[in-house]
Amino acid sequence: MKEGNFETRRREAWDDFERLVTSVEKSKPAQGVEELPRRFREMCSDLALANHRMYRGQLVGRLNELVIRGYKLLYRTRRRGTESFVRFIVSDFPAAVRRDWRLFWLCNAMFWLPFFGMMAMPWINIDWVQSILGPHGMAQMEAMYGGEEEQLSYLRSEFGSNFMMFGHYIQNNVSIDFRIFAGGIVACLGTIFFLVYNGLAIGAAAGYVTYACNPKSFWTFVAGHSSFELLGMVVAGMAGMKLGLAVLRPGRMTRAKAIGVSAKKALPLILGAGGMTVLAACVEGFWSAQPLPAHVKYTVGIIFWVLHAAYFLLLGRRSREA
Repeated sequence: MKEGNFETRRREAWDDFERLVTSVEKSKPAQGVEELPRRFREMCSDLALANHRMYRGQLVGRLNELVIRGYKLLYRTRRRGTESFVRFIVSDFPAAVRRDWRLFWLCNAMFWLPFFGMMAMPWINIDWVQSILGPHGMAQMEAMYGGEEEQLSYLRSEFGSNFMMFGHYIQNNVSIDFRIFAGGIVACLGTIFFLVYNGLAIGAAAGYVTYACNPKSFWTFVAGHSSFELLGMVVAGMAGMKLGLAVLRPGRMTRAKAIGVSAKKALPLILGAGGMTVLAACVEGFWSAQPLPAHVKYTVGIIFWVLHAAYFLLLGRRSREA
């Protein structure tokens, strides 16, 4: 086929392809945009044919430009995977937490009020702490936090390595967050129970160690990862509450549909909570048990809490407004 005949026969298809590409580039897809992949393959075939027959450079250049533009549109999702991940971290997740700020403070109250109440209980009535921890739990606290040397020897005998400790904390923390989230399906009751229970249990442990063991060994251990772990637990509670509220107040939708809609809205929360739990396990496994000066660990812990406050308060506001 001569070059003139080839161009005459295919010019309309090239113009249509260019029109579709331009419309997608301007975020205003034109009619027939679903044909873009097929037309892209045809453009690649035309370009290969023009190169093989050594048609003039102007024609080959135009076809090459159209193929490049089409390729960027069709395969940009692969490149945008990283962009979406970064956008979720720096924008979508903190914006989702702020959007449900009432649930955020409600879940904080359900965790922190029992926590501080039980933490103060050893100086009021130690029997309450004993009823939460039990003899085995109290003995375990004494074995781990009786002193700095006891803590290191306990961790070495229990886990053997930092990586094994990391794996244990991943399994433990993820299971807690999952129970908090999944419990919301029972009309919020499961989420409320697990948040309050964990507040009581963790508060009892903190209070008992401060009262009867070596407080320094405990607080230096938990300082680094506490912000990730405890705030992640609260965010998981927010996701569970959204499910429960869909069961209680489905509105004009069926309960099944309302749960599906709420689950989609809760997805950023539970994904973010999972990410915070993984980071907590990393810090807990590879940093918290290291024999470092107390002031270093306390400083790092305070910095993490301040960074979390700034993260949830400030990030994602510009994109939200846009």
